[in-house]
Amino acid sequence: MQERTKEEIFQEATELLRQTKVEIQSFIVGQSEVIDQVLWTIFAGGHALLEGLPGLGKTMLIRTISEVIDLSFSRIQFTPDLMPSDITGTMIIEPDEVGKQQFVFHRGPLFSHIVLADEINRATPKTQSALLESMAEKTITILGDTKTLEAPFFVLATQNPIDMEGTYPLPEAQMDRFISKINVEYPSKEELKEIILRTTGTETPPLKKVMLRSDVLTIQKLVKEILVSDEILNFAVDLVTATHPLSENAPDKVNQYVQLGSGPRGLQSLIQMAKARALFAGRFHVSIGDIKQVANPVLRHRLLLNFEGEAAGVQSDALIHECIEAAQRAGVVSK
Repeated sequence: MQERTKEEIFQEATELLRQTKVEIQSFIVGQSEVIDQVLWTIFAGGHALLEGLPGLGKTMLIRTISEVIDLSFSRIQFTPDLMPSDITGTMIIEPDEVGKQQFVFHRGPLFSHIVLADEINRATPKTQSALLESMAEKTITILGDTKTLEAPFFVLATQNPIDMEGTYPLPEAQMDRFISKINVEYPSKEELKEIILRTTGTETPPLKKVMLRSDVLTIQKLVKEILVSDEILNFAVDLVTATHPLSENAPDKVNQYVQLGSGPRGLQSLIQMAKARALFAGRFHVSIGDIKQVANPVLRHRLLLNFEGEAAGVQSDALIHECIEAAQRAGVVSK
């Protein structure tokens, strides 16, 4: 049997990704950009935070992705009374075959490939810290025993940006563990009409499995092999340093409104997401356009505004646009 060439493997992966998006869109109306960003995050090997008003389909989108990609799925509804053991699992005393009592570990919902963390900011810091270990280390520690989670592992979390009563805002350390923060916006008039036609009738379009676990792992490996030139890497570095107040190429608005910018993990996430986008487009290398397209979801939650920025209602996306222009100017000067 003739072995496939590297180019054929890449082409098959690109086609598989295209089919996956088409199948998701057969059920989810609109939200093409959101779907893209979630899929880029998954195949970059990271976690995504979806933020939007109730009823915009965040939970339904994640559930649809889990049905199209053949991976184990669990949903956790975060509430203030949720305990760490409720999500990690716990030791329970059970009798064995001869009636002797022994501790048996019962796995929690975190032992899944895709974990939907619904309204993540409603859990207490203690429970959030248990989730943070699984996100950062891909492990769970129970009574000193560390258990490794099976790959792939993704946390796709949702939160409501307006109803903050009774919530526990995520600390910066946990926010930084999300490769992307994706804003889910209102659908258009045409999309609203299509949503009604699809959801209030008697027929629900069936979803088919497009991708297996082995396919996900293969594509994640291919994403890492996407090439990044020195020019593109320098542009990404200039973009990240432009988010640092008082840095050499920081825009005036960053100096005025930003308290802290993106760290090294932000640069890693920027390159990982750009590689995933390049593979989706059928390219073996990252372009400047890839960096620009992933900059908002990657960096918007990594800019910590100061008091003046909060009071003025400055939007992170506008600041990121300024940083992109500053990075382009820095690249021209360096040449």
